[in-house]
Amino acid sequence: MQTHESLIADIKALIVEVLALEDIRPDEIETDAPLFIEGLGLDSIDALELAMGLEEKYGVVITDDPERNEKIFASVAALADLVATERIR
Repeated sequence: MQTHESLIADIKALIVEVLALEDIRPDEIETDAPLFIEGLGLDSIDALELAMGLEEKYGVVITDDPERNEKIFASVAALADLVATERIR
């Protein structure tokens, strides 16, 4: 079984891979930092690509619910919580 810390590390690596962040290493991404505007400065296109990556890797389905998605994409920690509770892979 995967630990929460290794899941967080995997999600950081997924973010770098899916979004082709060439100047950022996974370990440089702060777990609790905001992903959008501040922090990594991601945008809505990045969110879509990241959602597709999470679905492909973990089987997590992210629907078009702006209020829920704002919470899901708040930070790496929030993404890890979602994957830990809803993953099917």
